[in-house]
Amino acid sequence: MASDTSARPLAGKVAIVTGSGRGLGLAYAQELARQGAQVVVNDVDEAIAQAAVASITDAGGTATAVVAPVGPTQTADTLVQTAVDTYGRLDILVTNAGVLRDTVLWKMSDDDFDTVIGVHLRGTFTCVRAAATYMKNNEIAGRIITIGSPTGQRGNFGQTNYAAAKAGIVGMVRTWALELKRAGITANAVIPVAATAMTATVPYFAAAVEADEKGEPMPPFFRHDLGFGTSDDVAGLIAYLASDAAAGVTGQAIGIGGDRLQVWSHPEPVVTEYHDGGWTYDALESSFADIVAANTQSVGEKFPPLPDDLQRPQA
Repeated sequence: MASDTSARPLAGKVAIVTGSGRGLGLAYAQELARQGAQVVVNDVDEAIAQAAVASITDAGGTATAVVAPVGPTQTADTLVQTAVDTYGRLDILVTNAGVLRDTVLWKMSDDDFDTVIGVHLRGTFTCVRAAATYMKNNEIAGRIITIGSPTGQRGNFGQTNYAAAKAGIVGMVRTWALELKRAGITANAVIPVAATAMTATVPYFAAAVEADEKGEPMPPFFRHDLGFGTSDDVAGLIAYLASDAAAGVTGQAIGIGGDRLQVWSHPEPVVTEYHDGGWTYDALESSFADIVAANTQSVGEKFPPLPDDLQRPQA
């Protein structure tokens, strides 16, 4: 880590990264620190949180930890208060904390649904509310960076709860971009595609995950064709959106993974038709096929076949 703090774009900034004990969140926290920010790390496990702090301080950065589950308002308030009490201010919030409870609709319990919504969606809301309130009241042109998912953009089998939460996060970001504009606070969603504990269980990504675990470069098929990479591949975008250079970017959903960067479109009508007197059943019966059925949109992600040299034997 560079010793000249003044030369780094986030020098003097203070950041909170929820769910940053390991994986993507840890990569975000480490990169923010590398670029000069003082970081509040968050995890539910004390040992993991302190190890994350050590990884930052050992590299010459500055960090402290808050051990608490994201979701409750009390945790959000504690995170903001810790940043202010420890480092004097708060400039950046990255809401990364999340859990998975994957199962098909007819097997998904109330607890499966509520747990995922509570951490991802409610946790993002409570943390952003606390951070944005502090920033606005203290006239800080802060940065709100939330974490979405391709599942929230496209849907995915067995992830009703996760898809709802991630789609909801992007919806909130668009609203916050409007509400916070006058205060100079930006709000954006990052849609990462990277090797994680979840993708490690998917046979399709086996060759990429194996390479990552060995510290070897991922095959170009994954990095380029699929936009699938490492946690570090995502972290640069987090730091950039947190910087003054991104002051004019707000309300966006930006995808990143491997060698690929994407701007996701906001939902727009693909076709618009009118019928005098309104759309009765009879009017729909005569026109539905030409208007709606001819323009139905795809759901879920569709991956190309793996090249032969990347195929792995099925267990």
